[in-house]
Amino acid sequence: MLRNKMADVFNEPGCATNRAKGEKERKQGCSAKTLTPGAAAGGCAFDGAKIALQPITDAAHLVHGPIACEGNSWDSRNTASSGPSLYRTGFTTDLNELDIIHGGEKKLYRAIKEIVQRHRPPAVFVYLTCVTALTGDDIDAVCKAASERLATPVIPISAPGFAGSKNFGNKLAGHALLDHVIGTVEPEQTTACDINVIGEYNVAGEMWQVTPLFARLGIRVLAPITGDSRYHQVAAAHRARVNMVVCSQAMVSLARAMQERWGIPFFEGSFYGIGDTSAALRTLARMLVERGAEPSLIERTEALIAAEEARAWAALAPYRTRLAGKRVLLYTGGVKSWSVLAALQEIGMTVVGTSVRKSTSEDKQRIKDLMGDDAPMVDQIPAKQMYAMLARGDADILMSGGRTQFVALKTKTPWLDINQERHHGYAGYDGMIALVRQIDTELSNPIWAQVRTPSPWDMPLPARASTAGAQPARAATQG
Repeated sequence: MLRNKMADVFNEPGCATNRAKGEKERKQGCSAKTLTPGAAAGGCAFDGAKIALQPITDAAHLVHGPIACEGNSWDSRNTASSGPSLYRTGFTTDLNELDIIHGGEKKLYRAIKEIVQRHRPPAVFVYLTCVTALTGDDIDAVCKAASERLATPVIPISAPGFAGSKNFGNKLAGHALLDHVIGTVEPEQTTACDINVIGEYNVAGEMWQVTPLFARLGIRVLAPITGDSRYHQVAAAHRARVNMVVCSQAMVSLARAMQERWGIPFFEGSFYGIGDTSAALRTLARMLVERGAEPSLIERTEALIAAEEARAWAALAPYRTRLAGKRVLLYTGGVKSWSVLAALQEIGMTVVGTSVRKSTSEDKQRIKDLMGDDAPMVDQIPAKQMYAMLARGDADILMSGGRTQFVALKTKTPWLDINQERHHGYAGYDGMIALVRQIDTELSNPIWAQVRTPSPWDMPLPARASTAGAQPARAATQG
């Protein structure tokens, strides 16, 4: 069954690269390289599925496997909630050696029953891991039986770590939503301006930076998939008029399938940067009008964009003169590889390299559109090579995830977290102001001048003597 699901995900008509392949190459997939069981933590399919579904805040998320899998890297993601906090409770069957020998299906059912009786969640998501996939536990059958007996939706997520990469796990999670969740609930009411935002996980509250813009235009987010979402919202997502895809590689297959099944058109956009935010709002307004919304929505959108852009540029004016020409190494991936790049270009910064590790062919083309055919796109930079680049001074600041921060710190280079662990939201007009403010704060921090000053034992002898002679006088004055 898992092999069939993987084959379905490999055959993605929404991916231009996949369409260009032959049938044999298409079945092999692209970003779904099989990983080694036991050596897949931090970037595996299970991790990707958990990341994609964990922000459904009122649901219970149960990991069926050894307890170590529950401590995976999803917990470092700062995905915020405006209400329920059950999604932050770690549930696991905590399998031991005897469970692995005799099977863990009965233990899984007991865990589901305890969660339902104690917490009364609207749904329980059960995640298959490497160990339980290898031992052959049938979580589909257990989840089906639990759903019937406990009168609560129990959704199996068949995405063991060795199945493939983190992005492949995102796709498997999207297929699970299609198979078991979306379309199972009807919304209490619908409007002509209902949309879904797909691939947005509300990291550092970024969804909250754009929903006020929607509210001013009368646009309702029927289902954020999945940032700060509720189970019933996702279950009723099939009644939206338009889908906006934020992270294309992770969730474009979900948007494409919803278009085929329910006729919901979709587009790919970004809320990073002033220009991209305005473009996304314009596209949403146009598509909603085409789907039956009032034509005045376009005029209201243009008025909102004009006011917000004027306000944002006025707030950014003091920073643009200080940041113009500063060089950035952008080491991230996916939608941020081009959307954050566009935001940096808007304030006059120079991107000396942008990573395309998790980017689609469409993402790479957008980078070329922004920077030309000779755009400095990089894949994975070994730590030693990145250290040499920063030590030479090729970049004034590194913007990346937490894994590479120590390379920047060893070279005494300013570093800004742009990935999932960050505590500042950078979406929308206010997010752009926050991003520029954080970059300026990092670059102008006086600590960098201090740490770059030679240590006393590295100074020439005359300078060392003068420094040593000045210390007693300063101590006497303090005394």
